[in-house]
Amino acid sequence: MKSFQELRIIFFGTPDFAVASLSALVDAGMNIVGVVTAPDKPAGRGMLFHGSKVKQYAMDKNLHLLQPEKMKSQTFIDELKDLHADLQIVVAFRMMPEVVWNMPPMGTLNVHGSLLPQYRGAAPINRAIMNGETETGVTTFSLKHEIDTGDILLQDKVAILPEDTAGTMHDKLMEAGAALLIKTVKALAEGTIQEVPQDKIGTANLKNAPKIFKEDTIIHWNRTSGEINNFIRGLSPYPAAHAVLGDKSIKIFSGLPEIAGHNKTPGTFETDHATFLKFATGDGWLSVTELQQEGKKRLDIVSFLRGFRG
Repeated sequence: MKSFQELRIIFFGTPDFAVASLSALVDAGMNIVGVVTAPDKPAGRGMLFHGSKVKQYAMDKNLHLLQPEKMKSQTFIDELKDLHADLQIVVAFRMMPEVVWNMPPMGTLNVHGSLLPQYRGAAPINRAIMNGETETGVTTFSLKHEIDTGDILLQDKVAILPEDTAGTMHDKLMEAGAALLIKTVKALAEGTIQEVPQDKIGTANLKNAPKIFKEDTIIHWNRTSGEINNFIRGLSPYPAAHAVLGDKSIKIFSGLPEIAGHNKTPGTFETDHATFLKFATGDGWLSVTELQQEGKKRLDIVSFLRGFRG
């Protein structure tokens, strides 16, 4: 049996969230024989082509890099075979065909930002906060046909604090996922992991985490102040909760909920044009503390109100 540092590993990932895991593997002295990431994409005003964060890290560390346009390309499949991987690891990457994830003898494992089977899908961090959860976590699991349904390897819980946003939880889970990945690879090499099918944990009352679209970010002011606050936190800083202020579209990044009786129509706003801007909710108010008007900079509420004439 090979030690964890002898295992030949291919890593699949694209954004910052994946870089932390790849960096942890490298720092642990693991044998990364290949890194697969997305092709370069045009971005910015000049629409110049830019590589992913994982590509940038892989190049800095002189790791063997692959950027397939098509995952089922025979050229790409042959490149993977030539690397003779024992194990593949996927962190924040697109869907993979079975011919890829089923290739290495030890299979392919994934790091997911929730406590599976809860919050399967593309937006587990956002959805957990939007739903008012006080706890989430990270899971390592073996890939199967259906997305996020493979047998669980290891899990770690992470608290969601009242002040946490999708941004802060992203960073917490990014680090927790990287640490859990190292524990998982070492345990796999030692043969000490007992995989657990997700249906053995219980799949009743599952909450899913589908991709978030623009229409999913619109605030419905008839909900409670607490629900709206969770909604805002779960979408901050990206893609951000959207509302209308006068005749302008705004993004709201943070606010303070207040339960209070009123006779205002939900969505009606009040302001003193100096220190506060608050919207009526189903059970009180949501005082905005940071926002961005369409086409303008992101500002704290006092700075915003200096130029607000609504």
